[in-house]
Amino acid sequence: MNFIFYRYRGNLPAARPAMVRGLIFVGLVIFGANSLSARVQGQAGGDASAEFKRISDDLSAARLGGGEENEAQMEKALAYLDSIAVSVLNVPAGPNLDNANRALAGLASHTPPVGENYRLEKLGGTPAAYAMVINFGLGGPAAVRIYAGSAGHYALAARIDHLSQKDFLDSDIELVPVSKTEAVFVTVSGRTDDLSTGLFSAWRFDGHGVTALWNSDLLQQSSYEADENGFRLAYCSQVDEDHPSQCLKMSRDVYRFQAGEWKRTGTEDLPPSKPTVK
Repeated sequence: MNFIFYRYRGNLPAARPAMVRGLIFVGLVIFGANSLSARVQGQAGGDASAEFKRISDDLSAARLGGGEENEAQMEKALAYLDSIAVSVLNVPAGPNLDNANRALAGLASHTPPVGENYRLEKLGGTPAAYAMVINFGLGGPAAVRIYAGSAGHYALAARIDHLSQKDFLDSDIELVPVSKTEAVFVTVSGRTDDLSTGLFSAWRFDGHGVTALWNSDLLQQSSYEADENGFRLAYCSQVDEDHPSQCLKMSRDVYRFQAGEWKRTGTEDLPPSKPTVK
C-alpha cells in the first residue's frame, strides 16, 4: 500500500504577479506586520512567503522521512494561510476565488508542485461559509480550514486536521461541497496509490464547529462524483483475496444530506473493472 496510509491506525466511525504578491503580503500579520497597507507595500513579503515555503517543505520531508512533525511550525504555516484567506474573503467587493486560488498556487515550494496545493472553496449556507483545502507537499500533512461570518467580517471558525481530530487521515485531501443550502461537504483522503485506495468522510459545519456525519472504510478502486442529485461513490466491494489487485465486484452508493441527516439513498452493483495504473 502507498506510504500515504502509514499514519492510519484506527477504524473511523495565474493572477498577475502584482496580484500574487498582494495576496501573499497580507499574510505578514503572522510574521510581525502591523497594518494592511504596510504589508501590501512592504518588500518583506518575499521573506514571509519564503519562510512559509521552507516550513511546508520541512513538514513534507519530516513525514516522508518518518520523523516527528513540528506542530508549532505547522500551526504557524496554517495561521499564515488563514491571514491570506481572511483578507481575500473580506474584500469590500466580495471574494474573487479564481484570482485568490491562482495566487495561492504561487506558494508552492516546488516546481512542479507534486502533492502540494492550497485552495479556497465556497460552501453552502446563508451567508456562505468558505473552506481552504491545504496539502503541504508530497506525503506531507493536510488540513481543512473553515471561515464563516458576514460580508467584511469573515474569520476562522473551524478546523479539520490530525492535530484536532486524531483519527483524521490527513493525506492528499480533496473537498467536495454537496449542498447549496447547508455547509455540508465530503473530504476525500488518499487515492494516490495504483489502486486509488481512499477514505471518504462527510462533515457539516453549523456556524460554530464541524460535525462528522459519516466515514467510509478504506475503499479500493474508488471514484466519486457529486451534483444536486447527491454524492455517488463507486468502489471495489469484493476484492479477490488471492489477487488483491483484482476486483470481483464493484458497487456504487448514492448519498444525500436530507432533513439534517446524511443518508445512503441507493446502491447498485457495477461490472468488475481492472485497476487503473497511474
